[in-house]
Amino acid sequence: MSAAVPGWAGVIASMSLVALTAVVAWRRRLRLGREVTFAAVRAGVQLAAVGAILLLVFEHTGLAGAFAWLAAMTLIAGQVAGRRARGLPRARLTATTAVAVGTAATLGVLLVLEVIDARPRVVIPVGGMVVSGAMQFTALVLIRLRDEARTARLQVEARLALGLSAADAFAPHLRSALRTALVPVIDSTKTVGLISLPGAMTGLILAGVDPFTAIRYQIVVMYMLLAASALAVLTAARLTERVLFDDAHRLRPLPDQSPI
Repeated sequence: MSAAVPGWAGVIASMSLVALTAVVAWRRRLRLGREVTFAAVRAGVQLAAVGAILLLVFEHTGLAGAFAWLAAMTLIAGQVAGRRARGLPRARLTATTAVAVGTAATLGVLLVLEVIDARPRVVIPVGGMVVSGAMQFTALVLIRLRDEARTARLQVEARLALGLSAADAFAPHLRSALRTALVPVIDSTKTVGLISLPGAMTGLILAGVDPFTAIRYQIVVMYMLLAASALAVLTAARLTERVLFDDAHRLRPLPDQSPI
């Protein structure tokens, strides 16, 4: 086994870090000891299960299994992002559609142009990064749109009363939500490599790949995540704008509070 890859003994040894975290939580009376332990155990079990499933997919199902895996990840991501925006009409359907659009468009371009190999062991991890990024920023824009629809109701209704269409009345708030959702991924792209080495690049370097080769791959990953996030956010915003207003261009009422 390569020295760069910890063995199971190393994994067990790393559990001392979890124990240290639990002790700190106990000493500080944070009442998080059980949560820390449960999170660590759950993460280990989940990753072991995923590893076993991925082994089966890589060896027996081919690309069909890889795309089925990505479809399942997209559905789960849509449910998670939609739940964050609870109280927004059709939030989960909107989130799932947005994540699917961002993922399908980005991966489709990369595969058609042969930027990445059409192999399960490449498609699944790369697709997982795309789905994860699209999920995070979809949730962010949905939450912001929900809050804007609540707090700016009077302003929107005033514009509607002046004869503006629903799209024009809500446009300033839509732009604000889009900026809020896209600024983090733009900042992350601008500072990549300066603050920390990204995961894909770090993994390749640990695997012994030449740094310049790892950099090329990381550039593709960053551009991919930027595009996927932007497409997902724009799709989510457009779909949400439609469900916030009825056919008479009236802003639908939303619950005052929605638990996250």
